[in-house]
Amino acid sequence: MTWSKDELGRIAATDDLHIAPLRDDRVTFGTPTWIWSVVTEGELYVRGYNGRKSRWYQAAVKQKAGRITAAGMTRDVTFEAVDGPVNDRIDDAYRAKYAASPYLAPMIGARARAATVRILAKT
Repeated sequence: MTWSKDELGRIAATDDLHIAPLRDDRVTFGTPTWIWSVVTEGELYVRGYNGRKSRWYQAAVKQKAGRITAAGMTRDVTFEAVDGPVNDRIDDAYRAKYAASPYLAPMIGARARAATVRILAKT
């Protein structure tokens, strides 16, 4: 399932995304973690500030499923690690959304770029 334009617009406009990948039992959701999110080209992306060492990132790429809460919505989702040229457009989205933050540079740096995840709405 894809996100609706309304859902993506609401998520893009807010800074409250919490991510909870499934635990190893593939039933229980992990503790929700607040992270930055961006929307570009009709897709929702997040990155691990601590790169691939981020615990939520490790769980997301291992389990490939979980739940997010953002913009007043709770959705079951799937996770997909991404790499390649799309990262440049994701960087641009981070620059536009978080330009005033002192944490922007690490979020568009190599460590965080290596932990980029696309979040897809589950059907």
